[in-house]
Amino acid sequence: MSETSTYTVLPPPERHAVLRVMPQPADSNIHGDVFGGWIMAQVDIAGSIPATRRAAGRVATVAVNSFTFKQPVFVGDLLSFYAEIIKIGTTSVTVSVEVYAERQRMELEVVKVTEAILTYVATDEDRKRRPLPPA
Repeated sequence: MSETSTYTVLPPPERHAVLRVMPQPADSNIHGDVFGGWIMAQVDIAGSIPATRRAAGRVATVAVNSFTFKQPVFVGDLLSFYAEIIKIGTTSVTVSVEVYAERQRMELEVVKVTEAILTYVATDEDRKRRPLPPA
């Protein structure tokens, strides 16, 4: 990396990305801007990972409490998704997801592109709400 490179620091090193993905041309419009809906789907997948672990089984998304696009995402950006449980209810798990894009254009740059809060509910084999197991 050259001395003139821009590099925004990622989340603290004790946090690990639950998902990393690079959007492809099929995920974008003709100008190379990635569809917001594609990003939303990836955020939902990332958020479901800690929710599924905490629920020890199947979960369903019941709410997108907030979703903010902070920067555009482009084909070729390497996206890192950081998900953290922020609230636990009787049957539900609320997860915060932050997304960072590593851009490798003329200079390496990392920017926060999206943040969201989603709520998942634990479900049984019949897809009915069930209590979370004890922690």
